[in-house]
Amino acid sequence: MISLRDGLRTASNRLAGGSPETSGSPAPTKSRLAVSPRASKASGHRPKLVLASASPRRLALLEQVGIIPDALRPVTVDETPSRGEVPRHLVQRLARAKAEAAKVLVRAEPDYAKAFVLAADTAVAVGRRILGKPEEGNRATDTLERLRGRNHRVYSAVCLITPDDRKRERVVETRLRFRNFSDAEIRDYIASGEWKGKAGAYAIQGIAGSFVVKLVGSYTNVVGLPLTEVTALLQGEGYPVSQFWPNLAEIETE
Repeated sequence: MISLRDGLRTASNRLAGGSPETSGSPAPTKSRLAVSPRASKASGHRPKLVLASASPRRLALLEQVGIIPDALRPVTVDETPSRGEVPRHLVQRLARAKAEAAKVLVRAEPDYAKAFVLAADTAVAVGRRILGKPEEGNRATDTLERLRGRNHRVYSAVCLITPDDRKRERVVETRLRFRNFSDAEIRDYIASGEWKGKAGAYAIQGIAGSFVVKLVGSYTNVVGLPLTEVTALLQGEGYPVSQFWPNLAEIETE
């Protein structure tokens, strides 16, 4: 179990340009993750939110729109696709499984027994072929060679469990095309390490942003969490997403 403090520190480091694995780095500048007295006071009048993930990318995206989860409950599920399973169905099934597993944890905790639970899953695919998250450099190289000069799609599913245990779900699809980058660029990208832990062996918010020649759909979906759909789900169920936007403006001007 990862604490919210550790998760937010990781996201804060990422926002400041540092790596969560780097020790001895200078302390980041003041982040919008720091909650002002107004937000702290208001938080007592809103439902709580638990994120079933410790992904620094998803934390940073939520923080971008003023959403700071009250707790993190990352869970582990088997992400192996079923035989013949298409990408859209895979991400929907996994997001639902993560949300349900996290719900079991938080419903046993008095502080979060009536919290919203939010989970997501993302996959990259060429046609029906799901590319996954390569664990070794040679597999990442094979994945990037498959993507260069071609169209591919990124699918994300979001599952929100409400305080009364209703499920709300969305699946988002983004279409991309990469330019025909060279073998040398692939080698250098692999050496950067940026591909590690990433679906499709790339992070669009980093170096790989230079690979994209066309993107149709949600950019934040490709990063790992489609913000339009997440905020719509939360606001539709009474979670006051916009309540903290004035607080963000205050922090920006400090």
